Amino acid sequence: MNWVIYTMLTLAILILVVSTMIYRRRRWADAANALNNTLAACRSLLALVGNFQQHRGMSSALLSGDQGFKARLDAKGYEIERLIPSLRDVAKAESERAHPCLTLNDLSLFQYNWGQLREKLSGLSVEQSIAQHSFLIDQLLQWLAALGESRVELLLADRCARGLVRNYACRLPALTECLGQARALGTSVAARRGCSAVARVRLMFLVARAEALLSQANEVGGRGPKAAKAVLAVQEMARVIRTRMLLSSGISVAAQEYFQIATIAVDSVFAWIGESGDELMLNGSRVADVRESSQLQHV
Repeated sequence: MNWVIYTMLTLAILILVVSTMIYRRRRWADAANALNNTLAACRSLLALVGNFQQHRGMSSALLSGDQGFKARLDAKGYEIERLIPSLRDVAKAESERAHPCLTLNDLSLFQYNWGQLREKLSGLSVEQSIAQHSFLIDQLLQWLAALGESRVELLLADRCARGLVRNYACRLPALTECLGQARALGTSVAARRGCSAVARVRLMFLVARAEALLSQANEVGGRGPKAAKAVLAVQEMARVIRTRMLLSSGISVAAQEYFQIATIAVDSVFAWIGESGDELMLNGSRVADVRESSQLQHV
């Protein structure tokens, strides 16, 4: 009889252990899927941010009299139209949460405001165009930062990973926006072949802000080769602004050339963001592996 009781207890314990392992593995799998889905949503937002920033820069050049940007601007507008629906599933999933980072109503309002901007663009001044584009980009950046803080950070317990998340969803996107605004304003300055006092002060501020954000992002460890390239590209853009736009000798860079230099800098930061996203995925995999290994050791 004792042998039978012992056997039954052993089987019960074994079943409990196996059930616990299966439950925990499912939780880890769910967490991995949640991380994958959230990072995919972040990538969609980042793609829109990049395209809106380019649309803003091209609009500034066109409104300043450089007709060479018209065809590219039209193509960029169609690309944005194609990308916006990719956020619908994200907004739908977020709407089912207690505290959504974005909702379907938010997205509908955003799409309406974009349509209004595109329809009225030809009648806007450069300053109005920059302001309205920047308003929409700021909304995208807010959604991105909310997803990073409320969704990604909670899935990664490591302190270093949290710094990486903030680079990915906050600091580096904010850096692209500083550079993007400097691209839009600088392209207008280059197209007009003149820099007003207001534009001069704004460009100086944007360069200083970009350099501060670059310094903060650099403090996070584990930077790869794309980060190093981004640092050099941002420094080159800052040098061009200071030496070929803001000197008393006048503007010595053409609009197309400056737009290209600025775009290389912005794109290099987006590449750094992509590298950070890849590192976050690896970090998430490591956390799951460590947890599983720890659970097996306890068994």
